[in-house]
Amino acid sequence: MTRSVVTGGAGFLGSHLCEQLLADGHEVVALDNFITGSPANVEHLLEHEGFRLIRCDITEYVHVPGPVDQILHFASPASPIDYLLLPIETMKVGSIGTLHALGLAKEKGARLLLASTSETYGDPQVHPQPETYWGHVNPVGPRGVYDEAKRFAEALTMAYRRTHGVDTAIVRIFNCFGPRMRPDDGRAIPTFIRQALMGEPITVAGDGSQTRSVCYVDDLVAGLLLLLRSDLPGPVNIGNPHELSILALAEQIRALTGSSSEIAFIARPTDDPTVRQPDITLARDELGWEPKVELDEGLRRTIEWFRTQTSQARLGERP
Repeated sequence: MTRSVVTGGAGFLGSHLCEQLLADGHEVVALDNFITGSPANVEHLLEHEGFRLIRCDITEYVHVPGPVDQILHFASPASPIDYLLLPIETMKVGSIGTLHALGLAKEKGARLLLASTSETYGDPQVHPQPETYWGHVNPVGPRGVYDEAKRFAEALTMAYRRTHGVDTAIVRIFNCFGPRMRPDDGRAIPTFIRQALMGEPITVAGDGSQTRSVCYVDDLVAGLLLLLRSDLPGPVNIGNPHELSILALAEQIRALTGSSSEIAFIARPTDDPTVRQPDITLARDELGWEPKVELDEGLRRTIEWFRTQTSQARLGERP
């Protein structure tokens, strides 16, 4: 049986990875310190005999007894509201945490998949963004703590690959969404859904003309596992190339929720990227991967999950 370690295993994306790995017959060890993840995300997996959840800060120490075949390094705050609130923790997990994860991979002879990000491209001057583009990042701006942590993590991963022969892969993840996102995590889709369901103004930054390309979590997980099981070193873009404006996204969510919320325009954050669209030629050609879930369908599933959570929270508040 393949034994996989998932750092950040109780996070939004990590929990979906744990779920799919277990479904594929893996034994899974999830490591998380719960600063942005939650045990609730993997509560339904705790009775699975192949699953273990360990509270662990990988910036301090990592030890996993027994054999390990694969390491999926997904530990990191991932939304602007989190990494702006936790800038030093974000830098530490991208640097020291990655060092420890790579050390574990070296010790165990495991293949390591590093979760990098489209944010390594910064506010891009090349559009769409291919893996050959080096990016346009402000290292001293507030978002630099996340962007540069991931860029450093990529460099460190390649150093371990070249110096120690560690089997590694780098994935650059573009905006992903789906069930188990926190309603308060500050990213556009959960924010818009929460506001629409609550009848609050939907807050769009700037004039809303900036673009994003969003991928439903099931598609993303499929791409990640194809890369993990390949021999590609990466980096490989995994994301949905369908590009749309933030304003269009807000209007689509408003329509799908049946909300009467107004659109309210607020100031754009510092260094907020103007465009974002993955070139997924490499993933298509080498992995045979491309997203299958249409945006409407992915949003419907996510909205339904948020509705359920909201209903449960209301029920829980009753005396």
